[in-house]
Amino acid sequence: MKKIQLEILGLSSSQSQSGSFALILGEKGGNRRLPIIIGMFEAQSIAIQIEKISPNRPLTHDLFKSFAEHVHVVILEVVISDLKEGVFYSRIVCSDGATTFDIDARPSDAIAIGLRFGVPIYTVESVLSEAGIILSDLDEAESEAEEDDDDEDDDNDTDSPRASRTQPEPRDPSGQVSMEELSKMLSEALNREDYEKAAKIRDELNKRNG
Repeated sequence: MKKIQLEILGLSSSQSQSGSFALILGEKGGNRRLPIIIGMFEAQSIAIQIEKISPNRPLTHDLFKSFAEHVHVVILEVVISDLKEGVFYSRIVCSDGATTFDIDARPSDAIAIGLRFGVPIYTVESVLSEAGIILSDLDEAESEAEEDDDDEDDDNDTDSPRASRTQPEPRDPSGQVSMEELSKMLSEALNREDYEKAAKIRDELNKRNG
């Protein structure tokens, strides 16, 4: 069965399920998107790896990687292989050097582990055909949402509420403080497992060092 490579396009809070996140995968070289709802822990684990943040203590997926390396097992690829009654199924394809074998896993766990090994993520046509969203459909939905926002702004007769909503958040979460203080704040954020803030502080440190 032909495999289709995917890439991670985004990760955001789910609008439909409180406490969940939407992981958006995109067809590499194509215009289809595959959204998957995942849990908070898995979303955090994926975000940490994407942002290249090293937690003070290993997370479960880091532990899996360390264990696999110690027993000389490598991950070759991750495949989102099936969709049954709205539930995605995936396989982690592994090798011990002599044989290749699959491990059944939830897509969120499989992707979090796959990212740590730097392996490609695939799906199959049947899954993408059933659950994929074509990019043009997304554009139309966004366009309709923008039109609704414009109508609402006109009705409220405000100056520019739309502009204020689209202003980007400042990248520096701490203000103009010393490098030493930023480093301290980074350590504190990691201790609290506030990885979103840690990523912002890290970006500011990198910007100043650059």
